[in-house]
Amino acid sequence: MLKHSLQLKLSQSLAMTPQLQQAIRLLQMPAAELQIHLSELLEANVMLEREEFADSATDDLDVVTLGETAVDEQPWQENAGDSAGETTGTRERELVDEQGGTLRAHLLEQLALAGLLPEDLLVAVAIVDSLNEEGYLGEPLQQIAAELRPTLERDEEEIERVLLLVQMLAPAGVAARDLRECLQLQLAQVSEDTYGLALAKRLVEEHLESLGQRDMALLRARLHIEEEEFVAAMALVRNCHPRPGSLLSATPTEYVVPDVFVRRRGRGWVVELNPRAVPRVRLNQGYVDLLGRGGANTTLRTQLQEARWLLKSLEIRDATLLKVARAIVERQTKFLREGEEHMQPMILKDIATAIEMHESTVSRITSGKYLHTPRGIFELRYFFSSQVESGDGQGTSSTAIRAKIRKLIKEEDPAKPLSDSRLAELLSKEGIPVARRTVAKYREGLGISTSVERKNIESR
Repeated sequence: MLKHSLQLKLSQSLAMTPQLQQAIRLLQMPAAELQIHLSELLEANVMLEREEFADSATDDLDVVTLGETAVDEQPWQENAGDSAGETTGTRERELVDEQGGTLRAHLLEQLALAGLLPEDLLVAVAIVDSLNEEGYLGEPLQQIAAELRPTLERDEEEIERVLLLVQMLAPAGVAARDLRECLQLQLAQVSEDTYGLALAKRLVEEHLESLGQRDMALLRARLHIEEEEFVAAMALVRNCHPRPGSLLSATPTEYVVPDVFVRRRGRGWVVELNPRAVPRVRLNQGYVDLLGRGGANTTLRTQLQEARWLLKSLEIRDATLLKVARAIVERQTKFLREGEEHMQPMILKDIATAIEMHESTVSRITSGKYLHTPRGIFELRYFFSSQVESGDGQGTSSTAIRAKIRKLIKEEDPAKPLSDSRLAELLSKEGIPVARRTVAKYREGLGISTSVERKNIESR
């Protein structure tokens, strides 16, 4: 038989108050998202108003100077290259043309110079209008013929004749009806004396599904092909773009607004928040004074409390962002001076311990926030990387290893490219013991071909 009893039990729990929820939400908001959020709050809460920023006002910037010893003087540069002479910043992103040209406009411009008969030009324009964003023909020829009526009467055979002309336009592979035809169109533009081309065409024509399964060793064994020819053919296939239309986009260039600036000053570094990254807001003193004179409007008092919570949360966000940025710069001064090869291994826990905050807080504040340095603009998360134990016992960051691999390959003899095993040996001589498969993983992550593929490309 069950007996009822009363027990007293003590426990602790963290209550997520509205203030705490708001502070956490603002911590993880990127600058662009925070701008939109503040604009909405300015519209909804009369107790908030926008604070205009004077161009000459610099005394109120949050500045922290980090001292160094034995540092060479280096002038501030808006967009400097790294030690390998490459342009860094937004980490090798492909930027779309600022004019935002579309695939349709690009094709129509070529058709205008192609010298087609007026009737064929009308068909060609109809074909271009039928292409999807990836550059594939999205409608059957029969439907295109129906859309041309009654303006123009053309059967499918005549439309296909014009289609072949459109498929000769750039980008290569455009107006294909499927992936196989897209790859075939691109391979057709390769010089006939290119080593491995015949095999590449055969692979696309007869074994496209097997290529998609990525079991290359099995496919080569099944076809009884020499490795060198197979590698050359695969290199040609991989150089084809499966979505040619995506090479052109109407999407405008997106510019990153840095949240924090890092500048060289004297023998140290200055870390400061970007005052223009997000709009400044403050209390509307007129409404505050109205309540102070005895106003009993419940809505205004609620909005005043919410406004104060917001301003406090923004202060917490700014202070946390500055602390984290300062701690990162303190640990990555060698990177700022000398480039990627000198990136220090660092994890979230290192920064959390340094600023005495929880790792989750550091994770939130580093997501989507950008640091403007003399070497370019980097997301704060870029500075965190795993560690590979080195010969001196201090460890090397994976970012530094990738940079060293890129540099070694850049300086290699094109006639005798370095294999992954050789790269591993060279790194070991520098005190960085890494396995061949680790080098291969990093090389592939950098988008660099194998030594055999690089040699074949050089020999053409």
